[in-house]
Amino acid sequence: MHWDVVDLREFYASSLGRMAARTIRQSVRRLWPQVQGLDVLGLGYTSPFLGQFRGEATRVLNFMPSGQGVVHWPPDQANQATLVEEGDLPLGDGSVDRILLVHAIETSESLGALMKEAWRVLAPGGRLMVIVPNRLSLWARADRTPYGYGRPFSKSQLISLLRHHDFSLEESTRALFFPPFTRRFFMRGAPVWERVGARLWWQSGGVILAEASKRIYALPRPEKARLPLRVVPHLRPAAVQSNTHSKI
Repeated sequence: MHWDVVDLREFYASSLGRMAARTIRQSVRRLWPQVQGLDVLGLGYTSPFLGQFRGEATRVLNFMPSGQGVVHWPPDQANQATLVEEGDLPLGDGSVDRILLVHAIETSESLGALMKEAWRVLAPGGRLMVIVPNRLSLWARADRTPYGYGRPFSKSQLISLLRHHDFSLEESTRALFFPPFTRRFFMRGAPVWERVGARLWWQSGGVILAEASKRIYALPRPEKARLPLRVVPHLRPAAVQSNTHSKI
């Protein structure tokens, strides 16, 4: 079951949520340094992370699942957020170049259909990025945040999920090494926690970010019709009788 969209919006409006969003945005940008000329789709609750692509990507789409609800996005412009069914995205095959899944698969009510649709709408050569709670982290145990809700993943579980749905892992990283505490001491030290944690406690990051590509299999070629074997008889030279008579 999804976190309600109003609760998600309130979390990211809090001091802890703003710090979490800023930290994850930096990791997303490192994996996707440029999206110029590309179509980007956010699915789940991706509002805190999509804004950095506006003005760079050709299109930025913000889809929110019906089980979660939808809110206006971006806040300063005409609404571009759409309520969708996870298993029936209103897009054509291979129509987007980048897909960002946040607060999506750990709470999905129809995960198989969601992943199947993500594969369908992703263009060949495109990239999928999944951000999920790390089951080894403190964040997965903090149920007052959306990262402590739903099913957390280990890296091996996430790789298995991607492979099962015909995606190949390209790169992965972790973020949110600072603890999910709202005390000023932890909040002010968050950047230091991130730098130190990435080097010394890299498995303990609150979220796992995995970038994957779409696996495409070649269609079997139709067998060519075999022509019946035709045996050509062996030709042998024969003596030719001459009709010319010798003159005496």
